[in-house]
Amino acid sequence: NQQQLREMLAEIRRVDRRIDHTIGALGARWGQMSEAAFRNGLRGILEESFGVKVERVEYRDESGEVFGRPDTVELDVLIFNGQLLVCEIKASVSRDEVYAFERKVRSYEKRVGRKADRVLLISPMILERDQELARALGIEVYTDVQKVKPSA
Repeated sequence: NQQQLREMLAEIRRVDRRIDHTIGALGARWGQMSEAAFRNGLRGILEESFGVKVERVEYRDESGEVFGRPDTVELDVLIFNGQLLVCEIKASVSRDEVYAFERKVRSYEKRVGRKADRVLLISPMILERDQELARALGIEVYTDVQKVKPSA
């Protein structure tokens, strides 16, 4: 009986890990789809109704200044009446991602030879302390009205 119980427990643990991985993958995919939908909606509204140019900028950072090694950098850039706005739309944002976004913006500014007029971070999930960090770095944060608290 004990051997059967151990085998059943091991199988339950395998199934539990598989379910956790599946839920994690679904959550990540949902986040990507939500970001894309919001970005596309924002683009449609701003371009069609207000004459704002919205671009998805992608370039190769060969020097590695953004991620510490050569990699591709992606940003959403809005241009209106000569103003340059750089925007990041994410389903959730960690502290590391706040720093990475700031490095992406500075890298892009060097690349185009111009400082961004506004830097915006839009996410429903960002801890309050990370919002404070973003603001200290000159990034405007737009999030849910509820405070996001760290888990215990």
